[in-house]
Amino acid sequence: MPDRSIKLLTYNVHSCIGNDRKLDPGRIASVIAEAEADIVALQEVDVLRRRTGGVDQAHAIASLLKMQAHFHPALSIAEEQYGDAIITALPTGAVKAGPLPSIGEARGALSVEILLGDRKLLVVNTHLGLRGRERIRQMTTLLNSGWLRGPSDQPVPSILCGDFNAIPSSATYRLAARSLTDAQLAGSEAPRATFPSRYPLMRLDHIFVTEDLVVQRAIVLQSRLTRVASDHLPLLAEISFA
Repeated sequence: MPDRSIKLLTYNVHSCIGNDRKLDPGRIASVIAEAEADIVALQEVDVLRRRTGGVDQAHAIASLLKMQAHFHPALSIAEEQYGDAIITALPTGAVKAGPLPSIGEARGALSVEILLGDRKLLVVNTHLGLRGRERIRQMTTLLNSGWLRGPSDQPVPSILCGDFNAIPSSATYRLAARSLTDAQLAGSEAPRATFPSRYPLMRLDHIFVTEDLVVQRAIVLQSRLTRVASDHLPLLAEISFA
């Protein structure tokens, strides 16, 4: 990436259960492979859950793509887990994971430092709650408590992405847009909705970047495969250092 752009994909995979009710982590891996993504942020990933056959979906998808998985369970019941993952074949540094203030279902965030030559890129992946007040608290936490930019005095170029459960007119989205750039608005293509995947009406999945990053393009991936693989469409952005 010092000399080239990288491709980042954010994707709510719905526990790898498609609109045809088929459970198929391989199909999700195929979507990612076709996109040729370098860094993948996944939400709604099942790990060792009985309902999805006890598979570690994060590692299953990563191994099909010859990548490494970092997983954070927002929810744990005994050995069953459910949450967010970042997978990449690029070298990684510090990893941070933790809960976000939640009213309903427990929510969290996962941050992974990606090493690109002598540069660092911070990727923060999250899945925000279903209530407006809850989402505002969660976004405020992500923007103000050391999640973005990293812990050091020298700020690291950062990406905040995931399923925000928030449309662009919402207070949560506007909060993020105050200090960060929406990749879909920075690219040359018109912004597109990501949910529901069959007939997309709402733009709930987002990629935001800090001002030291440039978005070359951002596209929502719509194909026969993406319309059936999950209830959300994946969002792909090509990003380089400013």
